[in-house]
Amino acid sequence: MAEVNTSFGTTVKKILHRYFIKAMGAMAQGLFASLLIGTIFKALGMIPRLEFLAQIGGYAQAMAGPAMASAIAYALGGHPLVVFSAAAVGQAANSLGGAGGPLAVFFIAIAACEIGMLVSKKTKVDIIVTPFTTIFVGGVLSILVAPHIGTLVGYVSKFIGWASIQTPFVMGILVSVVIGICLTLPISSAAICAGLVLTGSAAAAGASEGLAIAGAAAVAGCCAQMVGFAVISFRENGVGGLLSQGIGTSMLQMPNIIRHPQIWIAPTLASAVTGPLAVCVFDLKMYGATINSGMGTCGLLGPIGLILGWFSGENAYPYEVTVLNWVGLVLICFVLPAVLSFVFNEILRKLGIVKDGYMKLPE
Repeated sequence: MAEVNTSFGTTVKKILHRYFIKAMGAMAQGLFASLLIGTIFKALGMIPRLEFLAQIGGYAQAMAGPAMASAIAYALGGHPLVVFSAAAVGQAANSLGGAGGPLAVFFIAIAACEIGMLVSKKTKVDIIVTPFTTIFVGGVLSILVAPHIGTLVGYVSKFIGWASIQTPFVMGILVSVVIGICLTLPISSAAICAGLVLTGSAAAAGASEGLAIAGAAAVAGCCAQMVGFAVISFRENGVGGLLSQGIGTSMLQMPNIIRHPQIWIAPTLASAVTGPLAVCVFDLKMYGATINSGMGTCGLLGPIGLILGWFSGENAYPYEVTVLNWVGLVLICFVLPAVLSFVFNEILRKLGIVKDGYMKLPE
């Protein structure tokens, strides 16, 4: 009986490692190499005479689904035709999954690739059978399952919508923490913020000051996750990890979070502090593009969104920009996430809850 239990436990560990460590880690890299690097290009495209970079960024962002799915197939050891076919699967799953697109890509690409591998190189017409099977399975699952995954993520949106009408202090905590967590999870925090119209921009129909405040809290939570993980994992990942997480995505830590969920404590506590500070002390309000509310420091688009909202005549920022706002922006987006996450994480290390190597990113 003990041998059976040991064998079962070993099998479970292998499955978890294959799908939630290898596949999810590769998916995060695929997301970085498409959507997030495209976002950085778009940020650079705001510089005069470099507008063409924004166009390049748009093309990169459009390939997020294919890039994630192909990365998953590659990590699972897929044969070439399976890897290439996964691109179409990723496009379908990401498109039909809405705000839950990345999560839909994760599950559907795994299923399609594993079934594709069952027939790959088994027939003399492999060039037809393998792509047909992989794309058929992935396409059917995308049509049947992806919208439901999007619906589940929609419940998160409804919660954020409820939180955004609470008192500023409570709202600051709830929105900052939940949107920050969404940023690190394989779902689209930017799409959630866009769907909820978390901005006070006059260009957004029915916009209110409450939405502007919620947008600022969302920026705070996302920055806390990205800067927080970048700083507390510096000893394991060095400058490369600092940059890839700090201006890329904290989703790179998801495989490590699955193995050691306690590493998520420090950045999440930091977001619970910076959210209410952003709206109650520094009076930050988001009047930039809705998508910027859910971007954090990815391409620096969170802070850039706040600044553009202050000075864009189109968005009609109705308040005077003060020194307190500028100080708050720097503290909330960069300084406090780094300091608070570091302090919280050091406490966890002293208690033996977090240990060296827990946040090491794959080479």
